[in-house]
Amino acid sequence: MLNQFQSHINAKFPFLKDKKLLIAISGGMDSVVLTYLCHELRLNIALAHCNFNLRGEESDGDEDFVLQMAEDLELEVFVESFDTEQYAEDNKKSIQMAARKLRYDWFEELVEQLGFDYILTAHHADDNLETFLINFTRGTGLEGLTGIPEINGKFVRPLLPFSREAIEMFANENDIEWRDDSSNAATKYLRNKLRHDVIPILKELNPSLLQSFQNTINNLQDSADILNDRVQDLIKAGIIKLTNTGFKLDISEIKKFNNPKAYLYRFLNGYGFTEWNDVLNLLDAQSGKQVFSEQWRLIKDRDYLLLSDINAEEFQQITISETDKKVETPNGTLFFNDVDSISETAKNIIYVDKSILHFPLTLRIWEVGDVFYPLGMSGKKKLSKYFKDEKLSLLDKEKTWLLCSGDDIVWVIGKRADERFKVIENTKQIVKIELK
Repeated sequence: MLNQFQSHINAKFPFLKDKKLLIAISGGMDSVVLTYLCHELRLNIALAHCNFNLRGEESDGDEDFVLQMAEDLELEVFVESFDTEQYAEDNKKSIQMAARKLRYDWFEELVEQLGFDYILTAHHADDNLETFLINFTRGTGLEGLTGIPEINGKFVRPLLPFSREAIEMFANENDIEWRDDSSNAATKYLRNKLRHDVIPILKELNPSLLQSFQNTINNLQDSADILNDRVQDLIKAGIIKLTNTGFKLDISEIKKFNNPKAYLYRFLNGYGFTEWNDVLNLLDAQSGKQVFSEQWRLIKDRDYLLLSDINAEEFQQITISETDKKVETPNGTLFFNDVDSISETAKNIIYVDKSILHFPLTLRIWEVGDVFYPLGMSGKKKLSKYFKDEKLSLLDKEKTWLLCSGDDIVWVIGKRADERFKVIENTKQIVKIELK
């Protein structure tokens, strides 16, 4: 297996040879064998072990085993202890999802702080099959049937072509010790039930199951590539338009497709939506109608469907004193500078008469009923009417902020200044306000 692994690295992951690598190691057979294989190839590796404190002395024994292994192989090792049960309770997650979140967040923290290039995990061919079957039984789209990716950002899985049987044979032939996780024997978990009860029957029916499965995965990935190319074409054609908050879909173009629901699923299935008939009905709904997932919302807004994150941090009112020259906002930084004259003009820059301002100024989200005097006009105008005339989307309106002096609007930021604060001929103090 060592020769096969070396050939696989040479063919698929030659970039790993001169990189700083972190191996996620549990102490189980798969991650231990991955460590030995990488050590034999003299790759630049260190180990990272999570103690989730879920199995008492057994968890501590795993940690001790990894520490001793690192010492024997003269490898740097990092260990982190988690109160997984408390984290799961606090964040309303299952134990498995809590452990996954803790593990991956910590790995990425190590990468950022210590300069590792990649994280290697020991997922193998049997894991891939199990993941496929889990997604299949729960219901999924094409993405859920294309298997575990070999490369996903900083995460690399060099053991994916190898079976659990081949990994165990290598371990036994080389007298490699590992730790058995007792929870892997419990069939109350779906993955374990598939591993112990279902997959052995499938392998009995087809001894070449893993090879047949890999052929299927390859075909599905080819199909996924074609669909991804199609999505890129739609982006280029303007049917999908990327925005600061997500993206928007051109309704008239989507309705031209033979199967609009299939396209909507393709665009949106990664955002947690489940009621696809409701999503489809948005195409003909009144403007303002919304469909929600746990983290996202889809809004019908005139000729578009707008996707945005509903868990974005709410913008709070900010107070600005006369001495503040720089104020951070969620959409950029406001700069306040005293100047002698008006120079450059743009939507993100205004000039105001400082003597008219009443400090402290406030920065806030617009509210229904707000009125201002648009620069260049003699009368006042409701912001709601101004937004309608400017054809702002629902999301654009929600994220419109106002710079205010007392109860008066100084600037509808990034859009229009107020006539009452403009610089005139006898203005003696000019303030330039710029959003960057």
